[in-house]
Amino acid sequence: MIKQLISKENLNAAYLQVYRNKGAGGVDGKSVQTLKSTLQANGKRYIEQIECGVYQPSPILGVEIPKSNGKTRLLGIPTATDRVFQQALHQVLQPIFEVDLQEHSYGFRPQRNASQAIAQSLRYINSAYRHIVDIDLKSFFDEVEHYVLLELIYRKVKCKQTLKLLRSFLRVPILINGKLQKRRKGVPQGSPLSPLLSNILLNELDKLLESRNLRYVRYADDFSVYVKSKKAAKRVGNNLYLYLKQKLRLPINREKSGIRRPLTFSLLGHSFVASYKKGLKGKYQLVVEKSKWKTFKAKLKMLTKKTIPVEFNERIHRINLLVRGWINYYKQASIQAKLKKLEEWLRNRLRYCIWHHWKKPERKRKNLIRLGVNQGQAYAWSRTRMGGWAVAQSPILGTTITIERLKKRGYIGLVEYYKR
Repeated sequence: MIKQLISKENLNAAYLQVYRNKGAGGVDGKSVQTLKSTLQANGKRYIEQIECGVYQPSPILGVEIPKSNGKTRLLGIPTATDRVFQQALHQVLQPIFEVDLQEHSYGFRPQRNASQAIAQSLRYINSAYRHIVDIDLKSFFDEVEHYVLLELIYRKVKCKQTLKLLRSFLRVPILINGKLQKRRKGVPQGSPLSPLLSNILLNELDKLLESRNLRYVRYADDFSVYVKSKKAAKRVGNNLYLYLKQKLRLPINREKSGIRRPLTFSLLGHSFVASYKKGLKGKYQLVVEKSKWKTFKAKLKMLTKKTIPVEFNERIHRINLLVRGWINYYKQASIQAKLKKLEEWLRNRLRYCIWHHWKKPERKRKNLIRLGVNQGQAYAWSRTRMGGWAVAQSPILGTTITIERLKKRGYIGLVEYYKR
């Protein structure tokens, strides 16, 4: 396998993938833009070291990023060079383990995504499997025991050099606040290998659930099991707790785990509510969690902040990118009514930006006249003492800076994007 890993085709594909993904520099501070010259100068030496089993990865850079609940998540960022070899390793390991992964594992796999996981969960709930065993793994990526993971990989991969390289990536120290810390367990988030390794480990859980004919959904370390009674849910929950603790050596976050009902359950940013639509009574439908709406609106508010020194067209472009990604992710949920209300607010934010950009009263007067306002009104509004946000919501801008005019500048309405 090591020959396949260091082949020219595999390494070139790995380099291109890392370059496309961009990402921050590691402990050496080198970005992916310098990657080509680094590999041209040292690539042959690195390959020889890997083949001989003596390649030593650089320490990973520990960076804490904020979570939506106010806490932080520790990312481990390898150097760009190490990311190339990790990606190369990922490319040779994934086809071997992909064929063994189970049907209802949706995270970080070809032709599978979060939308499929959410849709499957809804199907279970609407098929009367409404007692949900919701298990949260405590700091999963920090708690993976290396020996358990390596033993699972060894069952299918017998190449000593490949296993030694993998182990070196797992055991490399992490630099946190200028201090190197040893790592004896955990798979650092930020590594090209971490999604695959998490699937390899948790596939053992999937196989257990399949063998017991249980209905479940798993997306990376986020998984839930669906049964018809509370008694069955308790039995399943206890069995899973023991299996995770004793076999996979993974601790459970007891505070966040439990037996849920659809109305108290959420999955990957989605919640479930009873449907009152004709023909769907007694069923459930998807909605977006309140916190996700709040975050989305906060991001739109930041992009439409009037003091940001950015051209209007660029502002629209950034908004469209955000809207496209958010709506594509939440498209299967019932969001149209809320999108319509949010869109009205967003258009007024854009009008506020334009009004603020005009700045001086005389410029405001001339621009209002260009937009079809008579001279008397234009003069009065250009000298108004009303605040900018009040003017943005007033008929004077609503009837002049119309939706059609915004569209000419590249604006795409939220509801329009949803209906595409």
